[in-house]
Amino acid sequence: SIASADMDLNQLEAFLTAQTKKQGGITADQAAVIAKFWKNHRIKIHESLINQSRWDNVLKNMNWRVDLKSQSRHVDQINTPVAIVEMELGKNGQ
Repeated sequence: SIASADMDLNQLEAFLTAQTKKQGGITADQAAVIAKFWKNHRIKIHESLINQSRWDNVLKNMNWRVDLKSQSRHVDQINTPVAIVEMELGKNGQ
């Protein structure tokens, strides 16, 4: 719950306090250890969750332009805008 919500220190304190008051919950010592661990490793845990939720490929670069037709067999197609999008995909971490 802590990691998926990416809790800040105030949210963490409120959450752990609620867990200690619950019947069958955690002790105050356990809450202190969890809080210390979260404070020291929050960024690493958050980055790990993001990396696990990504697909294999990531967007490396994107180019786009809009062209207008200047010649066509049919007059009504002249000056019709056409969007061209180029996306470069790569493996995550490369």
